Amino acid sequence: MVFTSHFIDAGGVRTHWLEAGEGPVLVLMHGGGAGADSWGNWKDCIPIFARHFRVIAPDMIGFGKTDKPSPETYVYDQPGRNRHLADFLDALDLKGVHIVGNSMGGATAIGVALDRPDLLARIVLMGSAGLPIPPKPSPHLLHNLQYDFTREGMRRVIGGLTAPGFQPSDEMVEYRFQLLEDAAARAALNAINGETRKGTLNYDEERLKTIEHPVLVVNGKEDGVSIMPRAYRFLELFPNSWGYIVPHCGHWAMIEATEDFCGAVNRFLGVAP
Repeated sequence: MVFTSHFIDAGGVRTHWLEAGEGPVLVLMHGGGAGADSWGNWKDCIPIFARHFRVIAPDMIGFGKTDKPSPETYVYDQPGRNRHLADFLDALDLKGVHIVGNSMGGATAIGVALDRPDLLARIVLMGSAGLPIPPKPSPHLLHNLQYDFTREGMRRVIGGLTAPGFQPSDEMVEYRFQLLEDAAARAALNAINGETRKGTLNYDEERLKTIEHPVLVVNGKEDGVSIMPRAYRFLELFPNSWGYIVPHCGHWAMIEATEDFCGAVNRFLGVAP
């Protein structure tokens, strides 16, 4: 399947996205790991989803081919990512879209659900950030927060984000490594990680209870970053929520268990088996 690549001004941010397929709009939000972008996170899922949806996968601000403003003039916190996503959807004149968010992308979907509920329909949170569980960064996450911009460091990042036994290809490691060879990308990642350490990805639980959208909470059973108790707490807080737990899977269900994950999302979105 051919993915088309596009750019648009979203609130003053030159924003890149991939698109494929036709039908109801499904937005895919990648996570915040070192070397993350729309292609690396979603390239295997997009062809599956594009059979039924118009799939749109943007690079978040500071990632991929989207602008990376200097940390001296821009704060890379979660409220900023929420605004950027809302601005992106407004720029494309989209409302009532389905959305899938992994990790930091999940926290961004939550933020838009809180601030601009009209923009979203059904929400899938996969290994999502948004709650301070665990209360401190796990050793798995520290590989990312302490990334040293080496290929071996990237292998440690990937190891922390996946279940034991996952073997990344050399191509995966090199792709993610090369995305951070640019000085602006490195500065953005360092700023993003600095804000993550402050806990700016987290939301007040009372606010989360106000989200009325249907939500599917997906979690890898062996996810060491977004651990199972966080998924259970999301289910307790969201009044209209379902859960789907993927065995033998870490933080990247879209990569580690592509067919299983996409099947669960499709069923949640009303696609017949």
